[in-house]
Amino acid sequence: MSKLPDEAFRDTIGTIDEEGNRKFIFPKKPSGKFYDYRKWVSYFLLIVLVANPFLKINGNQFMMFNILERRFNIFGFPFWPQDIYLFVLFMIIGVVFVILFTVIFGRIFCGWICPQTIFLEMVFRRIEYWIEGDRGAQIRLEKQEWNAEKIRKKGIKWTIFLIISFFIANVFLAYLISSDKLLLMIEEGPENHVSTLVSLFIFTGVFYFIFAWFREQVCIIACPYGRLQGVLLDDKSINVAYDFVRGEKEAGRAKFNKQEDRATTGKGDCIDCKQCVNVCPTGIDIRNGTQMECINCTACIDECDTIMDSVGLPKGLIRYASEDEIEKKVKFKFTPRMKGYSAVLFILTGILIGLLFLRSDVEASILRLPGQLFQHKGENISNIYTFKIINKTNNDFDDIHFKLVGINGTLKVVGKQELKVPKQGMNGGTLFVEINQNLLDSDKTKLKIEVYNGNKKIETATTNFLSPRSFD
Repeated sequence: MSKLPDEAFRDTIGTIDEEGNRKFIFPKKPSGKFYDYRKWVSYFLLIVLVANPFLKINGNQFMMFNILERRFNIFGFPFWPQDIYLFVLFMIIGVVFVILFTVIFGRIFCGWICPQTIFLEMVFRRIEYWIEGDRGAQIRLEKQEWNAEKIRKKGIKWTIFLIISFFIANVFLAYLISSDKLLLMIEEGPENHVSTLVSLFIFTGVFYFIFAWFREQVCIIACPYGRLQGVLLDDKSINVAYDFVRGEKEAGRAKFNKQEDRATTGKGDCIDCKQCVNVCPTGIDIRNGTQMECINCTACIDECDTIMDSVGLPKGLIRYASEDEIEKKVKFKFTPRMKGYSAVLFILTGILIGLLFLRSDVEASILRLPGQLFQHKGENISNIYTFKIINKTNNDFDDIHFKLVGINGTLKVVGKQELKVPKQGMNGGTLFVEINQNLLDSDKTKLKIEVYNGNKKIETATTNFLSPRSFD
């Protein structure tokens, strides 16, 4: 069976040549209305991205993902290992939101919000345009011999790329270990934190490799999000799309000839200038339809609008539109599928908000020591327990003590005159509880123990007290 010519593009990607080797993309510098909007959005997000680990709410870092210590801060809310269910719920909400956004607006996240795209297109490529020039100049520089001009331009570019990569690595490290620890390590000097310095160099190398060489391959090969489009998008999803009805018409696309009337010849509005291909940062031809490599960056929209304006044809040949809008002239509607995802997102968000309000800033657990039964001490029965107190606040607890509630008894902490729990820390130990056997009605009694810091009750814990079945 012969292959359809217009489907042959699906057999390869724009960054691979016919022999299977890497083909570097030299996109034309974009300009236009959408590009200006993207610049402002990108600059705002860059400021947010850099500032996040250094901002604090109630003493908590705004964003932190300390995987090694299993401590996370999201929007100033601290999450400990005991809060893993909240963290998982938060991540599920994020996934559902991205799915809903993709079902409605396609891969717009990649083109407007993704840090990879923002850094590559709005930082590294802009530096590249500034040093090496636009598409044509970059191609000529790449082909020429290694003379003084090429060495100078490439050397300056790579040096700046390395400095920026080192800066990004520091910000990334602030997310992982907290900005306070990072600033302390800088103050104390690298010789006292060799392992951290090695990690910093590794991160720098990774970021440099991504933005100086791997580039758009991250979106095409490494990122799984592009592949999800196949199951998330449908004919009603809004994408950066080529209006093939208007662009092809009856006679198909053709080069522009100002001497002819395209309306009478049946030729489409696409003049086959290929500027939409030249400006694409992933090297695709948007006229082939929705493709995995498309990141919805809108560069082709701006470029096509400029060309259409210059030849006197209406803008919008490439625009944000659904396939149904282009082919059937059907306006956008909120489909049952979209409503379903919205309902799930609303329910999960409500559950998360409720759990956050119910969440305590202090957690105390008191558990019977495994393998130990009760002990007789005269007329009293004694049980031994281990306790752990987690302080999620930004205040030190300097005077922790316990109080037995609802039953007369004695509670003693083993070996600690003063029990303290530092801010954002934990402490634990062992305690004994003694109760007169005449006060016990069964072999297992539920105890309520209040935890105090000074005169303030900070938590209430429950546990079981074991005793003999019969005292005769």
